[in-house]
Amino acid sequence: MIRVRSKVVLLVAPHVVGLEVLPNNKVFKHISTIPAIFPCIHDIKPNLLILDYDYLVKDIEKILRRLSANIAYKNIRICCYKNKWHSKVDPFLKTLGVDHIFYAEDMQDEVTRKSVFDAIGNVIMDGTFFSLLKPVH
Repeated sequence: MIRVRSKVVLLVAPHVVGLEVLPNNKVFKHISTIPAIFPCIHDIKPNLLILDYDYLVKDIEKILRRLSANIAYKNIRICCYKNKWHSKVDPFLKTLGVDHIFYAEDMQDEVTRKSVFDAIGNVIMDGTFFSLLKPVH
């Protein structure tokens, strides 16, 4: 789960990725059509743009070059969601202006960690852990 702290967020993906929108977000807009990206940027003026790389793989370079070429877009932070790391593509995305790349495995690891902590909490609350700490008479 990725927590988003920007006030105005635009997500370009076929479906909403595992994002948790925090209370300080004023606008969170999700679009799934590529031609609607720049009109939507002009409408809501986002602080953060999240792009799904696997969905936009054919158009991502064109979109990022257009964002970096226009001075009006210089204050927009750009994040990219990918399924897995790639040694040539990820540095290329960084040079095109992507500020942060997060992967599907990052979200799964957090879910796993959360379930481990929940399991430890359940063991402690269950009393089995406390029974092990009782002094033997």
